Amino acid sequence: MSLSVAASTQALSAELVFSLLERVRQKAPRVHTITNAVAQSFTANVLLALGAVPSMTIAREEVAAFAGGADALLVNLGTLDEERRLAIPLAMDAARKAGRPICVDPVFVNRSPVRCAYARELLDLKPDLVRLNSEELAALLPERADVDALIEAGTVFAVTGPEDRIESRGEDFLLRNGDPLMSRVTATGCAGGAVLAAFLSVENDRALAAACGLSVFNIAGEIAAGRAGGPGSLVPELLDALYSLTDRDIEARLKTG
Repeated sequence: MSLSVAASTQALSAELVFSLLERVRQKAPRVHTITNAVAQSFTANVLLALGAVPSMTIAREEVAAFAGGADALLVNLGTLDEERRLAIPLAMDAARKAGRPICVDPVFVNRSPVRCAYARELLDLKPDLVRLNSEELAALLPERADVDALIEAGTVFAVTGPEDRIESRGEDFLLRNGDPLMSRVTATGCAGGAVLAAFLSVENDRALAAACGLSVFNIAGEIAAGRAGGPGSLVPELLDALYSLTDRDIEARLKTG
């Protein structure tokens, strides 16, 4: 099952994308990131290059204070060990009580029934944004009615792939930026989820924030891929591209509608 692209799909202007990027750079939001062990360092560096600030503790005795005091929370299930499993509900509860946006990235729920069941429990907490691919979505919510119910309750879905689709109870977006080389480096998708969380912290329209965040990250990925000689050099090029991304870069490359 995949999300359908609604007839109300909206175009996205380069000016608007850049204006949200500038808000992130000016505000320097702290994103508390509970992510997998493979992705931690790269994700932290992506947030810093973007202009945000990472924090990453998963210790149960302090995760609620960190998440409640952050500007946004990312929950990534890539390595769902016991410590993360216990810390995640504490962090989500604290972020919700503080009025902070929450992004959930249910990585590989299509490969683990136990992880999929846990992710469904997290959906009951009504995260602001769920970022996943079509295979993960089919495993997590095989019935379209369940997707629609979450959307009606206010959750936005960002389904990534060759084309990225954003669906919400307001506007929908179809995005076509990115480069295949990005999939040859581990944790690019995980780091992209952190970028979305940063954009959620500066824009109340969650669908718009997701569309702009994905566009920024994937345009930076295109620029990086054009400069890199392969996966090994993509990582530093991606960090540099995020750090120096301009309105002209976005205007020249943005593919949406």
